[in-house]
Amino acid sequence: MKVVAFERSVQGTGASRRLRNSGKTPGIIYGGKDAATVIELDHNALFHALRKEAFHSSILDLEIGGKAQKVLLRDYQMHPFKPLVLHIDFQRVSATEKVHMRVPLHFINADTSAAVKLQGAVISHISTELEVSCLPADLPEFIEVDLNKIEVGHGIHAKDITLPKGVTLVLHVEQENPVLANARIPAVKSADTEAAPAAAAAAPAAEAPKDKA
Repeated sequence: MKVVAFERSVQGTGASRRLRNSGKTPGIIYGGKDAATVIELDHNALFHALRKEAFHSSILDLEIGGKAQKVLLRDYQMHPFKPLVLHIDFQRVSATEKVHMRVPLHFINADTSAAVKLQGAVISHISTELEVSCLPADLPEFIEVDLNKIEVGHGIHAKDITLPKGVTLVLHVEQENPVLANARIPAVKSADTEAAPAAAAAAPAAEAPKDKA
């Protein structure tokens, strides 16, 4: 994705406030061998870009003065109650250095799993993203989690999924192996199932004739 920015010469709280009032968002680019660069971006274009999943997990082409550089979105601040982006941070990336990134998870085939179709299970998504390590060229926009073989009472762990080529779990995720999704029978359904035999047994007793006086 392409992002257009402009180098910013004036800094400070007052300058940032005036910038926002003019429809711009202040930001910064850091990392790599170059010094940090303060920038400004068109607010409306940035606001709409932030609504796209790929903007958060892709290598971005940030253009300043006609020259593009590869960056990652690292942080941004929103106004507490207004639809306003207050500040944004980008990090430069090198084609030869691995990056650590949180990548969105896309869950597929839940409806075709036996747990859902035959047993009426409900799938819970415990995690919506996964932290991975890879070279910038190998960074996926998302990772698919296939739920077709999930079983009731069991979960899909981080190490159960197939990662794209060149992508690995970061060390702490590899060690912890967190649950990404699980399948459970709803509590209401379980209670109804248990109550049915009891109700059936009680029915004959209720229908028995009373003794004559």
